[in-house]
Amino acid sequence: MPEKPDDTTSDKDIEAGRVLFAQVCDFVTSAVDSATLPKPKLPEVAFAGRSNVGKSSLLNALTNRKSLARTSAMPGRTRQVNFFNLGGRLGLVDLPGYGYARAPKQVVREWTELIEFYLRGRSSLRRAVVLIDARVGPKDNDFEALDLLDQAAVPTQVVLTKIDKVKATDLAALLDRLTPEVARRAAVLDRIIPVSAVKGTGIAELRGRLGTLAIPK
Repeated sequence: MPEKPDDTTSDKDIEAGRVLFAQVCDFVTSAVDSATLPKPKLPEVAFAGRSNVGKSSLLNALTNRKSLARTSAMPGRTRQVNFFNLGGRLGLVDLPGYGYARAPKQVVREWTELIEFYLRGRSSLRRAVVLIDARVGPKDNDFEALDLLDQAAVPTQVVLTKIDKVKATDLAALLDRLTPEVARRAAVLDRIIPVSAVKGTGIAELRGRLGTLAIPK
């Protein structure tokens, strides 16, 4: 079995992450299919999760912005892979949400194929961040995403979102249930990070963890 990715975060990492995510974060481009994916220029971190999991809110919280990634009143409608440049040192990639049935089946199939194409074959991809809504817990397609990333040997960080909306006992029970699932997948980091984009819980740790992947200053 491959060695697990390192998931330790030091105080130095957290400070470096704070500095990194305070840099200018510019929109680069959107891709609607494999042919329009930009050529890799930076190490990339991709954010994936079910529709309405809080992905846009998390990206905004990480970068201290209100509208880097716009939240939508219609979950499951974003079809593009959106690329951002963080300080010329790290690429942030916002993937379309999966698991929402309101879009036409053909559209869902097309953007699912795009997500899989990106995750399996992107040479610049250094980490995938899979978001799971703490209010509802993991669904089958979350485990399918983790399996896909494990098979592709993409180091993966699991993040529980919206923890400000669940009781501490319920969060602890969810972590107990999810931890063994994470542990048995070689490419998935053992440490699950619970976050709240509203209260800022876990944001500094996640910045520190992702900052280790950036091009050094």
